[in-house]
Amino acid sequence: MVNFGKRLMADQVQEWKGYYINYKLMKKKVKQYVQQTQAGGKDRRQVLKEFSRMLDDQIEKTVLFLLEQQGLLASRIQKLGEQRTILLEQPDISQIYQLREVYRTVGQDLLKLLRFVEMNATGIRKILKKFDKRFGYRFTDYYVTTRANHPYSQLQQVFKHVGIVAVVGALSRNLADFQDRQGSYLSIYDQPSVPLKDPVIDQINASVDRLTHSTNFLQFLGQHALIVQEDIPSAAEDHVDDQRYHFISLLLNLANTFLYMVNTYIIVPTADDYALSLGAAATVCGVIIGSMAIAQVFSSIYFSAWSNKSYFRPLVFSSIMLFMGNMLYALAYDLNSIAILLIGRLLCGLGSARAVNRRYISDCVPLKIRMQASAGFVSASALGMACGPALAGLLQIKFKLYSLTFNQSTLPGWVMALAWLVYLFWLCISFREPDHDSKEGLPPQDVDAGHLENERLENGLVQPLLINSNEKQDEDGEEDFEDSEEASEESHGPATSIASAYRLLTPSVKVQLLIYFMLKYAMEILLSESSVITTLYFSWSTSTVAIFLAILGLTVLPVNAIVGSYLTNMFEDRQILLASEILVLVGIILSFRVTRLYSVPQYVCSALITFVSSEVLEGVNLSLLSRVMSSRLARGTYNGGLLSTEAGTLARVVADGTITLAGYLGEDQLLNVTLLPSLLICLASIAATFLTYNTLY
Repeated sequence: MVNFGKRLMADQVQEWKGYYINYKLMKKKVKQYVQQTQAGGKDRRQVLKEFSRMLDDQIEKTVLFLLEQQGLLASRIQKLGEQRTILLEQPDISQIYQLREVYRTVGQDLLKLLRFVEMNATGIRKILKKFDKRFGYRFTDYYVTTRANHPYSQLQQVFKHVGIVAVVGALSRNLADFQDRQGSYLSIYDQPSVPLKDPVIDQINASVDRLTHSTNFLQFLGQHALIVQEDIPSAAEDHVDDQRYHFISLLLNLANTFLYMVNTYIIVPTADDYALSLGAAATVCGVIIGSMAIAQVFSSIYFSAWSNKSYFRPLVFSSIMLFMGNMLYALAYDLNSIAILLIGRLLCGLGSARAVNRRYISDCVPLKIRMQASAGFVSASALGMACGPALAGLLQIKFKLYSLTFNQSTLPGWVMALAWLVYLFWLCISFREPDHDSKEGLPPQDVDAGHLENERLENGLVQPLLINSNEKQDEDGEEDFEDSEEASEESHGPATSIASAYRLLTPSVKVQLLIYFMLKYAMEILLSESSVITTLYFSWSTSTVAIFLAILGLTVLPVNAIVGSYLTNMFEDRQILLASEILVLVGIILSFRVTRLYSVPQYVCSALITFVSSEVLEGVNLSLLSRVMSSRLARGTYNGGLLSTEAGTLARVVADGTITLAGYLGEDQLLNVTLLPSLLICLASIAATFLTYNTLY
């Protein structure tokens, strides 16, 4: 991967060369400040003051040039508008065509300006990160806090600009008027949902979206999968070889995701009854449900490593393990063995190939449709989560075939075993293994972490004030001294173990992982104990529980549509993050049983608040995680996505274990005892969010 310093030099517009931030100078200054501080020549307060002033000057230079260029573009569009008005009165096809081409030329110039802003914004984020890393001091906290909301600050002009959007709107409207609208006299403002066909406008809108962090439904879903496109792709990274893409293979990966989620949640409504039928307590359902997650802690690692060499073989292995696991789950009833049942669920967890599914999308799907594929991955997961309990509600029949029993407890196992057998047959005849050798020259883009939006503000990483001579040689080994550190930082290989990956975690990343743990814990407590709680307090049948869980699952896509299409364009991600955490806390508090009477409305309303706010929180949490995570965690086996997956899986394991342990205190104490850890973890995550709030930028 080309380091940022070299990319900035190569991609800048030569006639604008003097208006880019002087990234090389600021890197030199950071190094000098470290040396001067170590030698006692300057104290930190003086360094902060000088570096802040230099950064202010660099941003001011860039912003003033940006405003000047916006004015020039606006003036050109205004003059073209006058010509357009004349042509509308006296139409001339050839002149109209020429004028449209001139508008497109303006659009290309606007793209150059957007690229200018994007490169400078990335440079500012990187130099802030570099300063923090070298000093072990969270300078970004100070700088963003004092500049972000100040009325005279120019920092917001770079990150939250408005003028360029107005220019984009004027250009879009005028180009749209030149399109053939089949006799329609409506403007783009009358038909906002009608997409503009001009490719220049598509490119401009994509660039504006990257700059403003605005999103849409597909992008928001993609962030759930942590499959995020890079902000400034180089020419070599701009696409994946179309020869490696195979639609049926992608469909098979999405089907694997869907079936696995169905397999996970299909037993939830009946797990307590199954435990009772085998002579165990109803609360053992926590262990039954959680045993799949326990195995997934280990399977995520070996599947992530295996996908470096193959996609087909891991998927075959996954299907076989899930087929065998579901067979054992179903046979446990007639064998009257809780051990066989648990072994079956463990085998199902060992077949979790979600890391392979994500990796395939990242490595083999072309960039132009990768976001849609990512959204498909999340949609398949959400639909599986809803279909699992719904399918369990339909399997309320009982019969015997020879010596095998088919009832509401065993049918989920039999049905899923058959589904995985059919899937395995489809996989063997339809999957096309891509050529792994062809991607060696491409930048690694492990999905579980995506390339993560230009390593947004990796703050708080504590490093020594001066690196030792060996480290210096590693960083400065390039001929280009100024670019050597960046090259070292970005070209280092990925983490080779969980421990080395953990050492790359900054406070911001750790807080986001804590939040992810919290929301997964809260959701698992809600879902896994729902059958026991509703049976105990409301005497709900299995079908009623299944319908309730299915309705919860069906809220995922509509909620994400609202958040992805509206809320993320109105508020910052960190604001939505904090608000969602508070709502999760409210839902947990409302779930407690504080009186003898525990009503259905209280339970249903609190469950909806907890589940929906957790879903919103998950998307925003993973979006922010992608911004603050080191680029070294964006690839390799032990990537950021694997760490987040492990955090979520451990949360599920702990939650399911808590349910089983709480059962020993009595079922009447189960609800409050299991909610108490959720409450404490949620309070801790909110406190941690406040402490790192200014780094989530």
